[in-house]
Amino acid sequence: MKWGLFGGTFDPIHIGHLRCAAEMLEICDLNRIIFVPAARPPHKPNAEITPFRHRERMIQLAIEGNSAFSFSDVENRRETTSYSIETVEYILDRHRPEKIELSFICGQDAFHEIRTWKDWERLLLMCHFAVMTRPGFSSRKLVEILGAEFAARFTYDEKDRGFRGPTGRTICFREVTFLDIASRNIRTRAKEGRDIRYLVTDEVRRYIEKNNLYREK
Repeated sequence: MKWGLFGGTFDPIHIGHLRCAAEMLEICDLNRIIFVPAARPPHKPNAEITPFRHRERMIQLAIEGNSAFSFSDVENRRETTSYSIETVEYILDRHRPEKIELSFICGQDAFHEIRTWKDWERLLLMCHFAVMTRPGFSSRKLVEILGAEFAARFTYDEKDRGFRGPTGRTICFREVTFLDIASRNIRTRAKEGRDIRYLVTDEVRRYIEKNNLYREK
């Protein structure tokens, strides 16, 4: 089984997230993509984030009807900060690693900051990394992202079109359709009472309106 983990705050989940996930499912030949919303993301310690229960419900509504998409609340079960390394360890411990080929899906902006992540070197050796890129985005060399010493442990594999590390895990860059949609903009529009149709699914839009999310308190 080939699974992809797609993390983020998803505040709210929007059409861009869903389209990227659908394309990565095909591009990486995955059986499933698991959406994993962060509960207490380390890179946004002071940010005001919508309560987890609302972000959870919006994801469930957005992916309903797609059997290849699923959801995990693993990061909300922790009382401490959400770290990707712990989420990957949890998935691999719960499901036998020999039966699952796990890919961590992230955007290129996030991957360029990988060295700020907790235990990032161990994380890159534990699972595949499927990095989403967009047309015209400047791609930095792996050595510039990971540093010379660690990058030297990866060699380019023509067959997989990616960089293979000593544990057999790869780092692949894959171009996806770029939809210029930002959750921040959706929150702003909702706060101002402006239309958010076609930025989120109808089910998510109705949930936002019903629960007065992103409006002034």
